[in-house]
Formats: sequence, structure tokens, C-alpha cells
Amino acid sequence: MSGAQRRSVILGTGSELPAKVVTNGDLEKMVDTSDEWITVRTGIKERRVLEEGKGNADMAYHAAKRALDDAGIKAKDLDAIIMATCTADYLMPSSACVLEDMLEARKAFSFDVNAACSGFLNALSVADSFIRTGQIGNALVVGSDALSRLLNWQDRTTCILFGDGAGAVVLGASENGHGGILSTKLRTDGSYAKTLYVPAGGSLKPARLETVRNNEHTITMNGKEVFKVAVRSMEEISRQALEEAGVKIEQVSLVIPHQANRRIIVALADRLGISMDKVVVNVEKYGNTSAASVPVALDEARRQGRIHKGDIVLLNAFGAGFAWGAAVVQF
Repeated sequence: MSGAQRRSVILGTGSELPAKVVTNGDLEKMVDTSDEWITVRTGIKERRVLEEGKGNADMAYHAAKRALDDAGIKAKDLDAIIMATCTADYLMPSSACVLEDMLEARKAFSFDVNAACSGFLNALSVADSFIRTGQIGNALVVGSDALSRLLNWQDRTTCILFGDGAGAVVLGASENGHGGILSTKLRTDGSYAKTLYVPAGGSLKPARLETVRNNEHTITMNGKEVFKVAVRSMEEISRQALEEAGVKIEQVSLVIPHQANRRIIVALADRLGISMDKVVVNVEKYGNTSAASVPVALDEARRQGRIHKGDIVLLNAFGAGFAWGAAVVQF
């Protein structure tokens, strides 16, 4: 990309993790598993769980406030709020609308994006498009999920993997064409829809006593198939995003992948030819937080001083749908 053009730039980041910690040791008392088994296969040691009586938007609110403070922007001046989530507080209205009210962001229009674990990159891409075309001047983009609400705590194949959290970024506009979001690429393959899904609770199979008894409102997953497709897809979409941005992998200062499984992250780094010291990994602390995964890791990396002015960062994610995406950002 050459020549001056309007671009989206990340002005601030923020995150929120619930206080309650569920360790592998805690899970040993609930299902037939062990700390060693979980750690070897996933890299996860603990995860956070949202307290009863709180909703997804509560986490999103705290992450958003921190991002707004970091950006030096007041909520009343936001043009848009786009929230990536698959665990909205209600079927309607959107959690973004709930968040908008909590923030008192009366000028903003708000809506949710549901692409499961890949959702934040979808929301980021949508907000970027609005800003690039001049329709808005700024946006709050939030990835927030409470997957603990969708878990069968007797299913050891899924309850060990997921946790709750929220991450947010504030985007603004730059007219000089330097830095910012250089590219975003998104893909889906709906033929894998039932490889990772929640069978009941939607219009096809609404909530009934039978669906609750059968645990059909909880996550069902074919883990081996997810692993196989995830690594290949994230590598391909990352290379496409880099090519569109005109960036070589050697120019990337940091890779921030979706935090689903340490083995997936290591395999992805190997396929991209990038050393693990350039990869952000926090899956051991939080597990898979779905749409919150990438923005939480991004916020932590910034606050730890791992991202500097001029650095090029590669973001990528993979989730139910299957849906996957990547973004190249220069700070």
C-alpha cells in the first residue's frame, strides 16, 4: 500500500478478567482429569469464571473503560461500538447496546458480531471499514465472552478449555497513511458448522425441558478436527494478510494468536517460521476466552512493553463456523 490514505489506528487498549480462578486442580475434583493431562495437551493451568449475577456486558464495560482511558477519549464522543461475542446477555437486544447504555455513549450506534473465537477480528475489520470510508471518526471494538455459561462441567473434553474475559481497543482515524491497520482478511467454511457448536437455544431448537436435561445448551466439539483445520487455516490467512499489507514475516515484531491451545500456537509459529519469543502466549492463565482472546493478549503485550512505536504486529484467530481471520497492524 502506498500513498497517503485514511487509515484506522489503535489509540488505546483495555482488558478485564473475572476475579474467580478455576485451576486444573479444581477440575480434578469435578471430572476424570488431571493437571498433567490438561497441561500437556493444552498448556492451560487455570481459567477465569464470571461470577453469578454478572453478564457479558459487565466484563465488556470494564475493558472498554480502560481502553477509553488509555486512548484519552470519552464515551460520549464515540461514533460506534462494535462488540464481538457469542455469549450475549440476551438474544435481543445486542450486548453492544447494553454496553452503550452502561457507558452512556449516546452518540454511538452499536451492534454485535458473532464469529465465535474469531469474532474480534471480524469486528475490527468492520470498524476499520467504517473509518477508512469516512463514515465514522472513531470506534470502540470489544471482544467479550463468558463461555463458562455454555459449559457442561461434566464433559472433560470441553470444560478444561474455556474461560471468561473481555478485551477492547479504541480506533481512530489517521489521514497521513502511515501505520495503523494495514490489512484484514476474513474467511469461513460453514461445512464445519457442527464440528464446534451449541445444539440448542436458537430458533431451530428452542429451549425446552428436554434440551436442558440433555445438556444441549452446552458446547459440543470435535477437538481433533478443530486442531487439524485451525493450524493450516491460521497460517494461510496470516500469509494472505501479510501479502496484502506488503509485509514480510521477518518484519513482524510480534504475533498475537488466538489463545486456544498452546500446541496450536507452537505449530502455527513453526509453520510461519517465527520464533516463540515473538509470540504472545497467555493461554496458561486464562484458557480459551473466545472473542476476548486476541484483544486481552494485545492489551497485556502493550502494558508489558512488548509493543513499541513502529512495530508491526500480526493478529490471527480461528473459531466456530469455522471462521478465521488475520490482521496486520503497525503501531
